[in-house]
Amino acid sequence: MQTKTAEIWVVDDDPALRWVMDKALAEAGHTVRLFASAEEARQALGSVAPAVLVSDVRLPGESGFDLLKLLRKEHPKLPVIVVTAHADLESAVAAYQGGAFEYLPKPFDVDDLTALVQRALQAQPGKQAAAPPPDEDQLIGEAPAMQQVFRAIGRLTRSHMTVLITGESGTGKELVARALHKHSPRARQPFIALNTAAIPAELLESEFFGHERGSFTGANSRRMGRFEQAHGGTLFLDEIGDMSPALQTRLLRVLAEGEFFRVGGHEAVKVDVRIIAATHQDLEARVEEGTFREDLFHRLNVVHVHMPALRERREDIPLLVEHFMDAAARELNVAAKRLTADALQTLSDRSWPGNVRELKNFCRRLMLMAPGRIVHKSDLTEVSENGRGVREESGDWRRQLRAWADAELAAGRTMGDAETEFEKILLDAALAKTGGKRQEAAKLLGWGRNTLTRKLKSTER
Repeated sequence: MQTKTAEIWVVDDDPALRWVMDKALAEAGHTVRLFASAEEARQALGSVAPAVLVSDVRLPGESGFDLLKLLRKEHPKLPVIVVTAHADLESAVAAYQGGAFEYLPKPFDVDDLTALVQRALQAQPGKQAAAPPPDEDQLIGEAPAMQQVFRAIGRLTRSHMTVLITGESGTGKELVARALHKHSPRARQPFIALNTAAIPAELLESEFFGHERGSFTGANSRRMGRFEQAHGGTLFLDEIGDMSPALQTRLLRVLAEGEFFRVGGHEAVKVDVRIIAATHQDLEARVEEGTFREDLFHRLNVVHVHMPALRERREDIPLLVEHFMDAAARELNVAAKRLTADALQTLSDRSWPGNVRELKNFCRRLMLMAPGRIVHKSDLTEVSENGRGVREESGDWRRQLRAWADAELAAGRTMGDAETEFEKILLDAALAKTGGKRQEAAKLLGWGRNTLTRKLKSTER
C-alpha cells in the first residue's frame, strides 16, 4: 500500500512532540522528516513535496497558517493536518479556510494522528473542507466537546445540508445556527429565527407559511410567513420538539417538496430554504412515544451537532467569565473587573443549570454589583437574582468521589462493592427519570438494553 512508503513531514517547534510524532508515524510504516520552523519546511519544498504535512500553528517566525497559504498555491493537492494547542473557533475555521485536510487540537492521542495521516493518504484531491472566517465573539471554548462543534461548523461551510442541533437550554444552540449560516454559501441571504415554543399553536401555521387576506378574523392583508422571508437563506426553527403533530405533517411536506400554501391560499409558493432545527428534547424518545414523526426526524437529522452543557466543559468557565466580563464592561463603558483564583474556582464548581446563558447574565450582574475592581470569593454571595444569593455549591462530584475513595483507602478498607453501588445509584436515578421505562433509561446511561437488564439482575442478587 501507499502508506508503507509515504513520506510525512512534521513541522513543530517542540522537540519532545516532534520526537513523539516521529516515533508514532515511523512505527506506522512511514518515512518522516522533522522541521522546527515553517522556514525550514519551506526551504525544503521545491520539486519535492511530502505525501502529507503535519504542522503546528504557532511557530517561531512564519506561522503554520503562513505555510498553509504557501502550500495552497504551490502544492494545492498536498493534504495538510493542522495541530495546535490554541484550540478555539478562530483557529479551527482558519485552518479549514486555508484548505487544511483536518484540524487536530493538542493534546492529542498519537493513534488519532496516525489514523488522520492514513485518511489523508487515501483521500481524493480537492475534497478538503473549507471554513468561514472566524467568529470568536459568538462561540468560545477550548474543551474537547466544543472542538467538535467548531470542526462541524468548518466542515459544513460549503454545505446546504439540513442540521439538527441538540443540547440543553442556554447552551448556545442559536449561536451555532447563526455561525452555520454566516459561514455558508447563503451568508448574504436572510437568516430567520423562529422559536416554535414561544408562539401559540393556533398562530404557528400562519407564522410558518403566512396567510391570505380574509383567511381568518384579523387577517386584513396578505402576510409573508417565515419560510418566504427566509427564501434563499436559512430558517432556524428552535425547540422543534414542541411542534404539534398537524404542523409536523405540513413541515414535512415543505421539506420534501419545497413548496407550501399560505393559510387560506390556493396557489403553491415555492421556496429555497435551508433548515437548521434545534431542540433540548430527546427526539428519538419522542419518536418512540409517537409524539414526533419519525420521517420528519430523519429529514431534520441529516447532520447532528450537539452542544455540551456548561457542567460538561467546566474548563471553559474561566475563559467565558473573562469574555462576558469584558463584554459587560464595554456595554457599561467601564473598566473590566477580574476574579481571584478562588472566585473563579467557585464558579467553575457550580452546576449552572441555565448553562452559558446563566453564566453570562451572572457576569453582567457581577460587573454592576461587585464593589471593587478585583472580585473575591466573598463578593459572589452579594450578587443575587430575585433576592436569592449566589452561594458556593458542594463542588464537582468527581472531587467528592475522590475524597471518599482516599478516605476509605486511608482507613484500610477495600472498595470492591463501590462500583456495584455506584451503578445501582445510576440505575435507580435513570429508571426514576423515565418512569421505569428500561429502554429510555438505557439511552440515558449510554448502555444497550441488554446491558441494563444484566446490570439490574446483578444488583438484585
